[in-house]
Order: sequence, then structure tokens, then C-alpha cells
Amino acid sequence: MENIIREEMDAIGSLEIKPTVVVPGELWKESGRWDSMGEALLRVKNRLGADFVVSPTAEEAFTSIVRDELSSYRQLPLSLYQINTKYRDEIRPRYGVMRGREFVMKDAYSYHHDDASLDEHYQAQGRAYRRIFKRCGLTVIPVRADSGAMGGSGSEEFMVESEIGDNTLLLCKSCDYAANVEKAECKPDYSPRLSPDQAKEAAADIPPVEKIDTPEVKTIEELCAFLKTDAKSFIKTLIYRAVNVELDLSGAPGCGNLTKHKAAPGAPETYPEAFFAVAVRGDLDVNEAKLAAALKASEVTLAADTDVIRVTGAPVGFAGPVGLKTAPLILDRTVTGMNDAVTGALEKDKHYRHAAYGRDFDGWLAADIRTVRAGDRCSACGGELYEKKGNELGHIFKLGRKYTQSMGLNYLDENGKSHVPTMGCYGIGLDRTLASIIEEHHDEQGIVWPVSVAPFHVVVIPIKYQGAVKDACGALASELEAAGLEVLLDDRDERAGVKFNDADLIGIPWRIVVGDKTLAASRDGKPAPQVELKRRGETEARLVDIGKAAAEIAGALRRELAELDGSLIQ
Repeated sequence: MENIIREEMDAIGSLEIKPTVVVPGELWKESGRWDSMGEALLRVKNRLGADFVVSPTAEEAFTSIVRDELSSYRQLPLSLYQINTKYRDEIRPRYGVMRGREFVMKDAYSYHHDDASLDEHYQAQGRAYRRIFKRCGLTVIPVRADSGAMGGSGSEEFMVESEIGDNTLLLCKSCDYAANVEKAECKPDYSPRLSPDQAKEAAADIPPVEKIDTPEVKTIEELCAFLKTDAKSFIKTLIYRAVNVELDLSGAPGCGNLTKHKAAPGAPETYPEAFFAVAVRGDLDVNEAKLAAALKASEVTLAADTDVIRVTGAPVGFAGPVGLKTAPLILDRTVTGMNDAVTGALEKDKHYRHAAYGRDFDGWLAADIRTVRAGDRCSACGGELYEKKGNELGHIFKLGRKYTQSMGLNYLDENGKSHVPTMGCYGIGLDRTLASIIEEHHDEQGIVWPVSVAPFHVVVIPIKYQGAVKDACGALASELEAAGLEVLLDDRDERAGVKFNDADLIGIPWRIVVGDKTLAASRDGKPAPQVELKRRGETEARLVDIGKAAAEIAGALRRELAELDGSLIQ
């Protein structure tokens, strides 16, 4: 599999290097990710007390190398890649190599003088990824994705469908729209967003906002039952804690005492911690990845109960947008079309009804922060969306100048003027890809490897590894290898059934069985030594002349490889 990746990376002009896995912490402080990566980043100290990082990803390491070498525009574009071990301190490693703390990845990084050059290489990487996965025998679903802590202007994930997948995909039944739930958008199912003035006009016929008693009623379900209405009539307000916020909060409600922090010279300034009130229609959920992106935060989590009480002045369950002045109010766009809603009144056992956007409250920021779900309408064509579970195998990003700017990477143009290059990032998880190949290609007996990634093409199994059988096996193995096949000769002192089962379990595509009886076979009174030939997955073996076995398997192998390599998705 590494060879397949190397061939495709080399074909688009990417050069292989191998930087160290343990990287000085100063590089991560320069980029600002020493703090923003959170607890997944494994930080260590050497005997002198200096900070180091066991790399979970290599933007900093590659940019540091390029910074020492790049001087002229003539060196751009530049694309480098590695196949190397990574480490992430996953809170819940699971499913063997599908999500482990230590893993092998291919990641590439490209540097460009402008966005057009970046886009051209980004598209080339995307085509290479489609070829790689096709050659590995995988059916992938390219989806729009959230860039997360990587940053940047855009990204695409390559997913495989999986019952144990840790990603949810939204796909359209009518067009080719596909997105990770963290990024998915849908056609609005609410009134168009109104300006505050338009909202006031729309609310002219709505009764004034009214505070009502709702004893021991906290949840949306309890409110629906208490007021005999449905969740679409409610505004749900949640308090979130955000970490490393790049968004400018100067002048934002409740943020007067916040100060920005810079992890290192050149790193972006961020607020280490800030709290936000987030309002969404009552039947919907907040998409935390979208919220983090809107706030330019490295992480968002629901606030602790003590922080909710401090921000709202009320017990948990009674937050609402009307009269909230202690934190910036983030509105999902569904809320900007609501002019007769029920919401918390910032007081125990109290709610408001007839709350109207623009008249009774306004947001500090309005954005799409809802979680899209099955049954919503496609934003591209209006068709119905459906869900699939999937695993991410690869991810490509347009990073822009996030790392090159913060780490002081520059080059001189033809006029001697200094510029900051723009950057792309392209990763494939080899362990996850191998696990996904097995998940897509297996049966009750074990693995059914595609020939392109099988550990061996052929296993030669002698019934008893002695005498004429031993000689025939050695000659046959040599002939197969001369034909370009990778051969495993199972010379163990085991019963034939054990060897058959092991070959199926390992998933070797072709099996040749050599025994005294078939070697002694005759045809028309003349010796016609034969062997049993069986393709993995087929139920019956067949006899072929021993002299024709190598040519037959080599021909079949070439056809299968051509099928995997051909009809490439562009």
C-alpha cells in the first residue's frame, strides 16, 4: 500500500522526505497550536527541561524545514510528503487500528505563490487520492468536511461506509451532494432571515412578550407537554465554553475583562477562554464543529452548571435570549425567522412567550450552527438527505497562510519583494485504510485481499513437503516468482486443512495445492502432472497442468490489477 501511495504522490511531483517524529515544542508555540490542540497533543520534556511534541501531524515540522530552504519564487510550487508514525493521545482508542493512539500516516504539504497554484495542486491531490483508493479496492465517498484545528479555507474528506464508523455522512438522494455532519448544510425550512427592522415589522401583530410560570419545567419535551405545542415554537439557549478564540471580542457583551494571549511571537492572538450563549430552534441541535468554526475557536464544550448559573443568573434549563447581557449571543439562522416563540426567562420556573427576534432580542452573531439530519432538504437541489455511518481515510485541506504567516516563512519574488506563501495539507491514514479494506473485503473464513494490496499473490501448499512434492513445489515457486508473482511456500509440518484455513484467514488471493496423487495423474496414457488451483472466495478448486499454473495466475493477476488501476475516477 505504501508503494501505491508513493507511485501516485511521485506522479504529481511530490517529493518524499522523512522528518523527525519528536519535534521541538517551540515550533508548535510559533503556530499557536501548543495550546489549541488540547489534551490530544502529547507533550514531553527532555533532560534539560525543553518542551517537545510527539507529532500527531506535521505542519510545523515541514514548514520549519521549508523555512530554512526556501528563498526564491523559482522554488515554488513545492510539494513534500512523508510516510511516518504519528501519535495522538486519543481519549477513547477503539476498534484496533481504526482509531489508535499510535498510527502510520502519509501526509503531504504544498507551498505556493498564490491561491490559483494551491487550487491546482489541491485538485491534483484529490485525483491522486481517488486513484490510490481505487487501486486499493476501496469504494470511497468524497465529502465536504470541517477543517477543525487544522484551519484553512476548505477541505474534503474521503470516507468509506462502515457500520462501526465514527463519522456521520449526509448524502442526497437526488444529486451528488455529500458532506460530513460537521459541515453539512441544508435548505432552510424556516422563514428567510430578517434584519432587525424587518423583524420588528413582522412582529407588529404579535402580542407583547409575556413572562409565564412554568413550575419544575426545564426541558423542551416538558415545555411541549406543559404548553401543548411543538418544539419548533421554542428557542433553545445553551451556554458554551470556547477555548482559544481568535474572533475579536472587544466590545462583546460580558467580554470586557477578557484579554488576548499570544503563545509565541508570530502566533495568532487568542482569548484562552470565553463563554457564549447559543440559541437554536427547539427541535434542532447545535453543531459544535460549526460553532467552533464560527467563533474561530479550537474547541467548544457545554459550560459547567456553575458557569451556566454565573452567566444566566438562573438554574440550568431557564436560559434565553431576552434580556441576556452577560455573554455574546450567537443565533442560529433558524432563530432569526422566529417572531412568536417560547424561551427561557433567565429566572427559575419562568419562561417567556411571544418572544420576537428584532423586537425583544438581537444576536451578537448569526450563523448556520444547526446539525443537519436525515430528512432535511439538500442545499444544492432540494432533494431529501439521508445518513450513512463512515470512517475517514483521507483528508485534504487548503490551509492558506495560517502556518506560513505565524512561523515567518517568506520568499522573494522576481522583483526582490518578500511574500508569504500559501499552503495545502493532504493526509491518508494507512492503518485505517488497511482496516477498511478488510472490512469491505472479507467473508466467514477471513480476509479476501484485493490483489493490489495482498501480502502474497499465491500460496503454494504441499500436502506433504517431501520427495517429488517438495521438488515440484520448489520449481513451481521459482516459476511463479519469475513471472512476477509474490509467493508464499507453506512448508510447515501441519495438516493440509490447517494450511488451507490459514491461507483463507490471511486472505492470499490464489492457492495452489501440490500432492502425490495429482502429480502422478496421467492423460492418454502419458504423464500429466497437475495441481489444484483455487481463487480465494471460490467454492471449488480445479485441476490444471503444473506447467500452465504460473501463466494462468499471472494472466489473471494482470487482468485484476488492470481493473483496479483502470477506469480511474477523475
